Amino acid sequence: MGALLEVWEGAVGAEIARNAWPARYQRDGTLIVHVKDAVWGFELQHQAERIRDRLPAKPPLKFVPGPLPEPGSDPTPATPQGSPPATLEQRSRAAGWASEIDDPELRELVAKAAEISLARHSG
Repeated sequence: MGALLEVWEGAVGAEIARNAWPARYQRDGTLIVHVKDAVWGFELQHQAERIRDRLPAKPPLKFVPGPLPEPGSDPTPATPQGSPPATLEQRSRAAGWASEIDDPELRELVAKAAEISLARHSG
């Protein structure tokens, strides 16, 4: 992911880089790119082939609304899944929110989603 982040702005241009940023790879190799909003996602999906051809390894692209780095700052270090790591306090809080869910599989999924959300929106 590091090599991709180094070439992203050069590959897509400054305006797109301000409104779209690589987030993670899916298991099938598709690059998930967070965009400012659905309008940007729609527009960039039409340019996906052109963008893909300018990237290392030419991955398939999927554009989805999501958090972007603050202008002028380095992107938050991320886990391979594209989320900053949750703190122990955030994990505990997330587990508390999910604790009343009876289904163990659903409880685990909700707790993990809450962890990711808390970690992404902290700071």
